[in-house]
Amino acid sequence: MGVEKQKKFLTVAPFKCVWCEELRFREAGRGCIAFEAFAQNDVTLVFRAQAGSQHYHYKMDNNPNYTIILGSHRNRRLKIEASGKTVVDVAGVGLCTSSAFQSYWISIYDGLISIGKGKYPFQNLIFEWLDSEPKFNVQYIGLSSWDKHVGYRNISILPMQSHNNAIWSHIDYKVYEGEDDECDVMEELNHSLEKQGLVNFLENWDLSDLMFVVGPERKVVPAHKVILCATGVFSELTDENVIELPLTSYPVLHAFLEFIYAGQTQISECELAPLWDLSVQFKVSELDKQCEEIMKGFEISNKILDSGNTVKITNLSSHIQQFSTFPHEVPLDVGKLKHFLDTGEHSDVNLHIEGHGLVARSHKLVLSLWSSPFAKMFTNGMVETSSSDIYLKDISSEAFLVMLQFMYTGILDMDILETSPILILLLLLADQFGVTVLQQECCKRVIECLSEDIVCTVLQAVSSVQSYKLLEETCKRNFAMHFDYCTTASTDFVLFDEATFRDILQHPDMTVTSEDKVLDAILLWCTQACEVCGWATVDELMSSSTPEQSFGDRLRSLESLLRFVRFPLMSLLLLEKLADSGLSKHIPIFHQLVNEAITGVKLPELSHNVRFQHRRSSYKELQYICDGDRNGVIYFTGTSYGKHPWVNPVLAKKVTVTASSPASRYTDPKALVSRAYQATSFAGPRFEGGQSCSWWMVDIGENHQLMCNYYSVRQDGSSTYMRSWAFQGSMDGENWTNLRIHDDDQTICRSGQFASWPITGSMALLPFRFFRVILRGPSSGDANVWNFCICFIELYGYFI
Repeated sequence: MGVEKQKKFLTVAPFKCVWCEELRFREAGRGCIAFEAFAQNDVTLVFRAQAGSQHYHYKMDNNPNYTIILGSHRNRRLKIEASGKTVVDVAGVGLCTSSAFQSYWISIYDGLISIGKGKYPFQNLIFEWLDSEPKFNVQYIGLSSWDKHVGYRNISILPMQSHNNAIWSHIDYKVYEGEDDECDVMEELNHSLEKQGLVNFLENWDLSDLMFVVGPERKVVPAHKVILCATGVFSELTDENVIELPLTSYPVLHAFLEFIYAGQTQISECELAPLWDLSVQFKVSELDKQCEEIMKGFEISNKILDSGNTVKITNLSSHIQQFSTFPHEVPLDVGKLKHFLDTGEHSDVNLHIEGHGLVARSHKLVLSLWSSPFAKMFTNGMVETSSSDIYLKDISSEAFLVMLQFMYTGILDMDILETSPILILLLLLADQFGVTVLQQECCKRVIECLSEDIVCTVLQAVSSVQSYKLLEETCKRNFAMHFDYCTTASTDFVLFDEATFRDILQHPDMTVTSEDKVLDAILLWCTQACEVCGWATVDELMSSSTPEQSFGDRLRSLESLLRFVRFPLMSLLLLEKLADSGLSKHIPIFHQLVNEAITGVKLPELSHNVRFQHRRSSYKELQYICDGDRNGVIYFTGTSYGKHPWVNPVLAKKVTVTASSPASRYTDPKALVSRAYQATSFAGPRFEGGQSCSWWMVDIGENHQLMCNYYSVRQDGSSTYMRSWAFQGSMDGENWTNLRIHDDDQTICRSGQFASWPITGSMALLPFRFFRVILRGPSSGDANVWNFCICFIELYGYFI
């Protein structure tokens, strides 16, 4: 069956994902998609069991999925993510192109992912990767983008057969066509980009600071020093910033400047030689090279130059193309621009920040290329139009200088993990000055480093900024999924506006260990508390004040927010305490909701509260009772999560145990969770990060997390007792958080002894997938003091 070429195509906007019923494999886990894409970078395809939403983002997906990114890291890398974890990140320069549609194909067969280029699937393979834990249920395909529009067309879904190379001759597929209005979006985008950028300043008096005088008629043509000097050498300036070119015609100068400002030009064949001379005179090397090649071609073919024919010349410089993040791909030498910023050479504006004085000598044209507010400031007749000094206030000087560096290089050069406060300030600054590309880059960086510790700060910053809605929704989801931690680690959340806090309370992914945590958070928000406390503390406050005094202007909000507490899920004992509280006596809606819940618990047949279901993501409580009990997480996984009799969870492949030393008779992963005493069981030392260390690690599975509040270990039969160690948690098995640190802990003092310790404070409210115990110092004993000698470990807390 032949393929009819489609003229229409689908445009995916930044941070969006398109799903439809046609975009799915016929057989789950097996299929191929062939398509054409038009993009500068980040052609992103998502494969999962069910279709997602248009706001889908793979980093927020808890279900098994594959995400393949062609042209990641500004079109330099090929990435594959399996359920949010990067499994492939390799060099792949030039995978995407924004000059024309390019053909690709991606196949999945029981975890074998193959990627190729070209119109014919299963040919021109460029990369292949086999998943050791295949996602057999992936079937739906999402077409996504990152920070720029991506165009897709000629999309074909193919079945997988045993002889893939022959498949193209008998394809059974569907072609997904984009709608007309989506095609128009891309056309409008391309048209708008053509109208913007440096070309607007070609022969424009706005912000010009030099002029050419050409030909016998002495025609005056304006230009800009910073642009010219970033492309060549213009040392013939007079004191009046005038360049005299009496022997050059205006059409030749126009073509010369157009090449510099627009990256391309055209000129009649008979004027090509004068243009070449001009490029040599001012050392515009790329134009010189292009003219020379064209002229040599004419010489070889003995072509007679004709004034009626035109020649098109395009800037193809590779060192310029790599800076495609510069606004509208301005064809400038970014290295020279950076030098001009550092030295102040050719500057025409001094930038001052209140409290910091002069911070930079810059160039109005460069600022205007990136920022509409700056462009309006410099060109609409305001005071700044004629002034060489600009005074800014109420902004961070450090963030402003980072933004300035970005404007001159197109690169955000900062460590996001160490400078997240600056990144948030930069996010707001980019919005204030309308630097769209920087907004997108900051948004991407914030999402990548978003954690429970900064989510409140980010959410406060972006909740009122319309252009950051994706980031706002990501923060709300992150907060909701870590509700206990975010509402007890600090009281920053009380600064949220009511709409933001209400959205979190109603979020479908909200995760709590108990409903009294929701009540506590609502009371903290309504009292605008400065310290974390529970409902009992607020109740004490009510004994000496009125509701109006305690809650102020948030009293009305309290009455509506209390309805988000699922009181019927609380224990009867707690409900009866709430019924006798001052809160119940002074706040009618509180009294009503608590008594309705008590009635529902005591007389469920009379209750009509069908809306009070357990939250979709609620944790199972597995609390420590005593050493060696059967109430821990590892025991629970061994029972197939409460469904079957206990089987060693390592053998059942529910849990993975690893050690710092290779598996052996005395370093046996399954023995650590077997619940049987071992006379010899240890993890030997290995060399990591320049030092010796020993550890045992437990992975509870990719679909599970634990907020750990207790853990137990058991000494083996040796007398090598651990004394200084750390108990740690991690989401990826690489970046670790200390949950409890032990220094010279003398608890274990005999062979076979159990010992258990609580995890306290906010650390007990952080969910993790991986847990490990790691020696921080030598054990007691005379030999093998870096052996970690335990034969059992158990974890407790809230498990999901």
